[in-house]
Amino acid sequence: MEIGSRIVLLVSVVMVVIAAGLWPMAAVEGGPVLHKVGASKGWHQDINYTQWSAQEHFYVGDWLLFKFDKRYYNVLEVNKTSYESCIDWAFIRNITRGGRDVVQLTEARTYYFLSSGGYCFHGMRVAVQVEQYQQGAPAGAPSPSEMNHSGSILPSGLCTYIWIVVANVLYVNLVSLGIL
Repeated sequence: MEIGSRIVLLVSVVMVVIAAGLWPMAAVEGGPVLHKVGASKGWHQDINYTQWSAQEHFYVGDWLLFKFDKRYYNVLEVNKTSYESCIDWAFIRNITRGGRDVVQLTEARTYYFLSSGGYCFHGMRVAVQVEQYQQGAPAGAPSPSEMNHSGSILPSGLCTYIWIVVANVLYVNLVSLGIL
């Protein structure tokens, strides 16, 4: 076997290993989900974020997408006391970057977000209860892939496509090398 053929075979094997790592995350467990805060309306006044968050299920590894006009609004992560009282000066971190900002939910706990400048008093605050996903969830409990989410970061259709491409590349390379 020549060096070029070995490199092609090695690259093919690496692609299979990478794809194998992606498949369980996206297809079996449902994978991380991107939740657009406020759904189609985004992050602005006059939306009931308590109602919105009650209709979603959040798991460790999911993402929140805040879409807003950064000239008027921002996104601050705060503690429970600041959330309840709309205190914007004692924030944990400022999520605001460009008006299409994401934050990953990295641990099972309640996250609190608000917009400063008085907008919190007009309803621009959201509390998100994040759970640890349990593989052996009780019977009848929906899995992340069965729930109504805003959209998955890696849709299972994309993973299927990746698997097909990787399998074809590997097959063609093994045939060309005379292994199959």
